[in-house]
Amino acid sequence: MHGPSPPSPWFLAQRARLAEALRRGPVLDLACGRGRHALAAAELGAATLAIDRDAAALSALKRAAQARNLPVQTLRADLETPLGIPVKTGSCGAILVFRFLYRPLAAAIVDALAPGGLLLYETFTLEQRALGGGPRRAEFLLAADELRTLFSNLEILEYTEGRSAGDPPECLAQLAARRV
Repeated sequence: MHGPSPPSPWFLAQRARLAEALRRGPVLDLACGRGRHALAAAELGAATLAIDRDAAALSALKRAAQARNLPVQTLRADLETPLGIPVKTGSCGAILVFRFLYRPLAAAIVDALAPGGLLLYETFTLEQRALGGGPRRAEFLLAADELRTLFSNLEILEYTEGRSAGDPPECLAQLAARRV
């Protein structure tokens, strides 16, 4: 079994904002998988809670965090239920969501952010279908400008949408937003 991939270029570009948000509370990484962003946040000194429904992925993340002596806690939970996010309202300095889309969770994400808290979100758009790879089903792909609309009650700090320059290229929407 291999370790997590490196963090996305979007995450890396937002490190200064993320470091500033850490003063407001811990980082929450939703649908974290093997934890590439949870580990990267913890390397910035953030107490990090990583949530996923995949027990094997969480076990790998826990081992990686322990091996690197990083402050990452893991929690197994299915985020695609009416139960929402199992954290206290207003408790998160930052929330990370990468390559995951469950639209009914948007309000709970906003509620979990502390005042001044940062949301970093990146996921695929409908245009990804033309490139292959990534999700195929429409419910896992964003329409044009949909991510910005889902979080219109936050202060949008930066928003991009389109084809990445990566290899392979991907069609992504990327949002950095703050709860006011």
